[in-house]
Amino acid sequence: MDQKKIDRINEFARRVKAGETLTAEELAERDALRREYIDSVKASLTGQLDNTYIIGPDGTKRRLPKRK
Repeated sequence: MDQKKIDRINEFARRVKAGETLTAEELAERDALRREYIDSVKASLTGQLDNTYIIGPDGTKRRLPKRK
């Protein structure tokens, strides 16, 4: 997700916090941007966990088990 989209999410948040109401189109855009942001954070975390190893007391490495 690029910085321009994150800035747009923050703009919506500032406007709502200031007491403004968003139009239906703006609400739809905000929801779509939020979903995209959440999906990108999940993908990043999944990628990081896929490359995480546990080192045992005897020095052996094993991958983290996948959870459902």
